[in-house]
Amino acid sequence: MKQFKQFVYGSICIIGVSGCATFKTLDTDLPLNQRLFVYSGTRLDWSALTKNDAALEKIKVAPPGYPLLDLPFSFTLDSLFLPVSVYAEIFH
Repeated sequence: MKQFKQFVYGSICIIGVSGCATFKTLDTDLPLNQRLFVYSGTRLDWSALTKNDAALEKIKVAPPGYPLLDLPFSFTLDSLFLPVSVYAEIFH
């Protein structure tokens, strides 16, 4: 039973990291003045979940295949990167 739990947790982590919206939005080829920095991965996941085409066009990055699974991981990473992303948003 313990091995099964580890397998499930490991699978969720691999799925979450493989299409992480935070890394996709921060590692894009857009000019700095067109990028979103603050909670960009969470915004991308939420836009994909709610099928908000206007927001997806503004972000200009393809959402991950499983945005619902990626949402908690992106929220966590976006929260960890918040001080840096606020600085980047203000001073870019």
